[in-house]
Amino acid sequence: MKKINRFLPSTCLILLTVLTLPSVHAGENQWLYAKGTDTRPKGSFEFKISDIIKVGKGSGDYVSHDFRPEIEYGITDKLSVNAELVFFDHNYSVDDAENDPVFSTQGGTNERYNKTQFAGYEIGLKYNILSPYKDMFGLSVGLAFEHRDHYRLDGADIDQDSITTNLFFQKDFLDDTLIFVINPKAEFERRKTPNVLEEEISLELMAAVSYRFIPRWTVGLEYRSQSDYLSVQENGKFEEGVSRSSFDLTDFRLGDRFQSGQYIGPTIHYAEQRWWATAGILFQFQGGGGFSKDGKNYDEHERYHTGFSFGYEF
Repeated sequence: MKKINRFLPSTCLILLTVLTLPSVHAGENQWLYAKGTDTRPKGSFEFKISDIIKVGKGSGDYVSHDFRPEIEYGITDKLSVNAELVFFDHNYSVDDAENDPVFSTQGGTNERYNKTQFAGYEIGLKYNILSPYKDMFGLSVGLAFEHRDHYRLDGADIDQDSITTNLFFQKDFLDDTLIFVINPKAEFERRKTPNVLEEEISLELMAAVSYRFIPRWTVGLEYRSQSDYLSVQENGKFEEGVSRSSFDLTDFRLGDRFQSGQYIGPTIHYAEQRWWATAGILFQFQGGGGFSKDGKNYDEHERYHTGFSFGYEF
C-alpha cells in the first residue's frame, strides 16, 4: 500500500478543506468517470480537483495517479468552459516481459520506474440542450482538446494531441433523488514518438445510477467500458495484417480493435450547497486484446481504479 501514498498529503488536504468550507450551492460530479448534464450558471466558477489511482497490471506491482486540478466557468446558463492541468505519478515494476510498454520503460527485469511529472493540459466546453429538471430527459454535448507530453500508461515522453467528443444523457426520478446517466465518448488521438506515429480512436461508454438516501449523502453504482482502435506507423510503414484506423477528414475509418476493458463498482458522494466530495472504486471484470490474462486486459487497463474528487463553487 505504500505505493498509493504519494498523493496522500494532497488527499488529506482535500478532506480537511471539505470539513471546513461554508455552504451555498454547487453542481456535482457523483461518480469517478460518468457525469450528468449540468452546466455552470452564467458568471459562476467552480474549482475541482481529482485523483484517479490505477492499480495492478497482472504481474509485479503497478500504481499510477492521474491528478487533475480544474477550473470551470459558466459563459451562459447553458454553456460552460473548463481548463485543467494533468499530472502523472507512476511507480511500478512488472514481471512479464510481454507487457509493453511498461516493461521496456522500467528498464527490464527487476527494474523499477518511479516518477512524478507534469503531463499536459486539457481545455473543453459543454453545452446543455435539454434539462432533466424541465424536459423528459437531460441532454448535453461536450468537446475537448488535450495535449500530453507523457504517456499515461508508463510515463514515457510522447507528443500526443487528442480531440474528445461527449454526449451526456440524464434522467431523474423521485424528485431528483434517483438519477441515471449515460455518457458515450469518442476520443481521437495522434501520438508521436521517435520514428513512430500512432493514430488511435478510443470509444468509451459510462453508465451510472445514484440515490440520495439521506440529505447530502448519495450512493451510486458506475459502469465503464473502454476500447481502442489503433493504427501504428513505424518508419513510414503501417503494421502488416492489421486494418488501420484513421480520422483524417478525407479518410475516416475504424480499424481492428486493439484492446478493451470493462469496469464496475460503487461510489459515494457528499454535498453541501457550495462544495461536494466523491470517492469510488471500479474493478475490471472483463477485458481482452493486447496483453491479457485470465480474461482481463493489462495493456491499457488495470485491475481496479479508485479515486477521489472535490469541487468548490466561488
